[in-house]
Amino acid sequence: MPWDLFLNIRFWMLTGSSLSCPPLHYSWQELESDCRLRSQRKHAAVRCICMMSPLVARLLLLVCLALPLYGVEKLGSCMQGPAGTPGREGNPGTNGIPGTPGIPGRDGLKGEKGECINEIFEEPWRPNYKQCAWNSLNYGIDLGKVADCTFTKLRSDSALRVLFSGSLRLKCKNACCQRWYFTFNGAECTGPLPIESIIYLDQGSPELNSTINIHRTSSVEGLCEGIKSGLVDVAVWVGTCSDYPRGDASTGWNSVSRIIIEELPK
Repeated sequence: MPWDLFLNIRFWMLTGSSLSCPPLHYSWQELESDCRLRSQRKHAAVRCICMMSPLVARLLLLVCLALPLYGVEKLGSCMQGPAGTPGREGNPGTNGIPGTPGIPGRDGLKGEKGECINEIFEEPWRPNYKQCAWNSLNYGIDLGKVADCTFTKLRSDSALRVLFSGSLRLKCKNACCQRWYFTFNGAECTGPLPIESIIYLDQGSPELNSTINIHRTSSVEGLCEGIKSGLVDVAVWVGTCSDYPRGDASTGWNSVSRIIIEELPK
């Protein structure tokens, strides 16, 4: 904006007149002549300025020069408008650099004493069995060992299952009884009881012929516990029954006889 326009605006604001201020390069004599000329045109504001003393007039001129700067500052400023709508959220930032490891924590409290459990890891159970067989044993003793079979027992905490299968016979004129039983290393089973089988014949009458001779396939079978591991001599014996006389016994006549031994877990 031209400098003279600023001066004219300020002069108008001070005097209420539409006239412009005198030029800045006017001397005091030229300013006084200009005032008289303007006063002849009946401008009361100019008359007032011209009637002032030279000092007051110069002060008024300085104010006329200084106030435009203030006016420019006022005219150049703007009122603050309303706030805008909030913007959208930005995209998430990338992960930061990993921090340094922290200080190790203190040791915890001592725990309670636990229970001791002994675990026994054993191999899976494998079958362990044996069979001894005889064809036409035909053993006619009344007292003693009939047959035997050696077996290797692997564990001490297992049981032995034994079976004798063969032909048995007993005959007598008076009442008699015979007993077939197993022994293990020469002793009968005690865990829990002996393994046995008996044949009893009553006194016959003359009409029924008590000396009849019958051979039948029979079996002696059972489980025995408490036998130590290792070699075990398993045998079948024939003997008498308690409180009864013996008769004429026969084992394995004209047929196959066998002993089967099997180790079983408890």
